[in-house]
Amino acid sequence: MTLGTSQKKYLRGLGHQLKPLLMIGDGGLSDSVLAEFESTLAHHELIKVRVRVDDRTSRDAIIAQLCTNHATTLVQRTGNVALLYRANPQKPATKRIRLPSK
Repeated sequence: MTLGTSQKKYLRGLGHQLKPLLMIGDGGLSDSVLAEFESTLAHHELIKVRVRVDDRTSRDAIIAQLCTNHATTLVQRTGNVALLYRANPQKPATKRIRLPSK
């Protein structure tokens, strides 16, 4: 999903107050971490993920893998925290995040 500038700005505003809901350590992306990632993202649509890996390229690879394999969009990355978004069309319309037009 491609987000426009105003949409990313809106999501960054929503994500500012969020705390990281998922932490990924040196163990990487295990099956249990991926299952928790899927369920958390389906419930919240917009989450912060903290990636505690020493190597910057490994951290970038983990975030990229989450984005490509799970159809999420990277809204913002600050240090070791990534803000990720994926719309959930199965949620009731009143509970979904409504994005502004591009």
